[in-house]
Amino acid sequence: MRSEAGTPRRATVTALRPALSPEPSREQPVTLEVLANQRITGRASARDVRHLELALPEGRLRYEPGDSLGIWPENRAATVAQIALLLGARLELPVTFGSRERPLVDWLTRERELTRLTRPFIEQHAARAGSGELAARAADPAALRQLLRGCQLVDLLREYPACWAPEELVAALRPLAPRLYSIASSRRTVGEEAHLTVAVLESVHGGERRYGAASAYLAEHSGEDGRPVRAFLESNPRFRLPADLARDIIMIGPGTGIAPFRGFLQERVAAGASGRQWLFFGARHFDSEFLYQTEWLEALKRGELTRLDVAFSRDQAQKVYVQQRLTERGRDIYEWLENGAALYVCGDGERMAPDVHAALAAVIARHGGRNADAAEQYLRDLASAKRYLRDVY
Repeated sequence: MRSEAGTPRRATVTALRPALSPEPSREQPVTLEVLANQRITGRASARDVRHLELALPEGRLRYEPGDSLGIWPENRAATVAQIALLLGARLELPVTFGSRERPLVDWLTRERELTRLTRPFIEQHAARAGSGELAARAADPAALRQLLRGCQLVDLLREYPACWAPEELVAALRPLAPRLYSIASSRRTVGEEAHLTVAVLESVHGGERRYGAASAYLAEHSGEDGRPVRAFLESNPRFRLPADLARDIIMIGPGTGIAPFRGFLQERVAAGASGRQWLFFGARHFDSEFLYQTEWLEALKRGELTRLDVAFSRDQAQKVYVQQRLTERGRDIYEWLENGAALYVCGDGERMAPDVHAALAAVIARHGGRNADAAEQYLRDLASAKRYLRDVY
């Protein structure tokens, strides 16, 4: 190419850029390889708790301690087959919902909630089944709670037979939702991996075992079968370690609530934090349910974990819970808080978290010479200062 004056003109060449992959999200998850899947409760325990290690795509899931991993589960094949049988439908039957047509097996495996019922669905089913008994149970709050806790779709279809066309059932069921699990590791320590602590949800209904959708799905990934899991990062900026590495932290995490604190300790050690770490943990039995016992005891021996207090509720005649340990250590807890410690609680939000909150308020009232209202205000002030943080569910 030449200019009007005859001087050669250089062509501008723009290098082609490779198309950037979209950031992983709830709608566009990534597939993760399962590196390890280990049961960490003893054989004597009725509870199956798993430690999973997942390989992350390099640079694409940059989590911080306190974040969660969202897992898209699949319903168990046996459950899907039972439901199709009760409907009298073939798994390969094409089913249309909205603008999509898919085989029934796909809808039931990856698209619809089969383990979690809702009151509207139970009411619809009661009307179709012509069951006044089921309608009455749905109308009674206590009976409904029991039904929602212990009954799955397959049980409802079996115990209260009703006529559902596959298209109608798919339309009536809720879409399958991802489950969130606190990440139990720090990237500073484990690199491009994310570790999870997963309790397999299990119950018995009508003499048959029932399992939670996601926990059973994860438990069945051996790490040797090559099956990946679909996942995304769920950031949790309201549950973060203090930026000040000299600040002390108190962590209260019974059961699988201990998961994020494993990541907290790894992060603090790797960052060279000078602040102290105090962990409270509770479970039913010392011998079979002390999750990550070896790690905590070794960290305590090395001085990385400053204090460790545990409560095992079923190892003696009188049950002992974490909140009782808080009461017993009240003077020291109050001293740590007065010296600037940050306080973290993770786990069951229905019973544990309120009980722990009440115990903390009582500790502050007793050792701080405050009345009940002033103690509650103290905790509110800690929360406002981001020194009382809870991740409860």
